[in-house]
Amino acid sequence: MKKSKVGLSAAGQSLPIHIHLYLVYVSMQLHHISIRTADIFRAIAFYEQLGFSISTRFTTGTTLACWMEGAAGRIELIQIPEPAPAPDAFADPHYVGYYHLSFRVESIADTLASLGTVRILLAPTLQEIGDRTYRVAFIADPDGLAIEFLEEISVQANSDRSAVDIQAFPTDI
Repeated sequence: MKKSKVGLSAAGQSLPIHIHLYLVYVSMQLHHISIRTADIFRAIAFYEQLGFSISTRFTTGTTLACWMEGAAGRIELIQIPEPAPAPDAFADPHYVGYYHLSFRVESIADTLASLGTVRILLAPTLQEIGDRTYRVAFIADPDGLAIEFLEEISVQANSDRSAVDIQAFPTDI
């Protein structure tokens, strides 16, 4: 099997594709997640309840925006003039695109209690993912965007549930 080459090193030599992809991977970090909102002040108050605080205020054109930072990373809120309702990604099984934000929490019950009245999209339920069991719940932010909370319940030792047949995935993408 012939190895593909892509990119150039500092010395002008071609790098094998697996090394090029590794270099891209290690140099790339998530900077922020952008959320368009109908009411930036309402959104700020909500995301402050999730542990975010404003780090930078700015405008994008003529609209208000800010970055908020917390233990979960950085989000950007942008107020949209004359907003249209967001698609209901949670309820529409045919929706394609970004689906939800997900936060690992120590206790879903405590997290939900601290938020007060919120719209519950999915009440806390157990879900097995790989060798772990999680309690998961979904709520809606003020604009109706889905937010998931994950509470790890257990890890199953010596489980083959996490085994994935990697051969089943296409390699020519």
